[in-house]
Amino acid sequence: MATKTPIELIKDGLWTNNPALVQVLGLCPLLAVTGTVVNGIGLGLATLLVLVGSNLSVSLIRNFVSESVRLPAFVMIIASFVTCAELLMQAFTYELYEILGIFIPLIVTNCAILGRADAFASRNPVLPSILDGLMMGLGFLLVLIALGGMRELIGQGTLFTDMDLIFGSAADGWQIQVFDDYANVLFMVLPPGAFVGLGFLIALKNGIDGQIRKRREAREVKSIEVGSKRVRVTGNVS
Repeated sequence: MATKTPIELIKDGLWTNNPALVQVLGLCPLLAVTGTVVNGIGLGLATLLVLVGSNLSVSLIRNFVSESVRLPAFVMIIASFVTCAELLMQAFTYELYEILGIFIPLIVTNCAILGRADAFASRNPVLPSILDGLMMGLGFLLVLIALGGMRELIGQGTLFTDMDLIFGSAADGWQIQVFDDYANVLFMVLPPGAFVGLGFLIALKNGIDGQIRKRREAREVKSIEVGSKRVRVTGNVS
């Protein structure tokens, strides 16, 4: 199987095949915990760790696992890395772990992780698999941050609330009060607001892709017109 170039893997994870905006996978935790930026960062980092670790492990054993036990083996690998992420959060960010609750163990059921393990890591060498997991996890993390920031800003009028849950006392002054005396918009904090916010992000990406496609088509048409211009030749041609 032909391996994609590093540039293609980066573009796939961050934009072209983003797990949240294009594949639309892992929506349960994405919609449930993105009430604030800090929640999105916490879940996104845990997911990224699991993606990289599972892709690495699956790629290493890809030639030694039979088809009959392939998927159960992948699930066990993913569950092991989720347990590691869970224990790390309990040790270093316990309050955030308590806030995220059941959605950390539920990373095991995230279709984006199992999908990358089966569709890519099980068919490619180690380094491309690590890069694929890193970029897919980073793309998922960026969507979590964007959605969390949007919901926190519209819902509460703030940004970067409780960042000390991840970065400790150094982040005590990171909160930004964007609007003074802001009347909270409860709708954006609740699950319906998550659906609306994600729909807006998907629409924004599709709009940008549409504009890029139109510009590319316009350039191609222009180049064809320039290349097809007739040239008048005077004199005799031997």
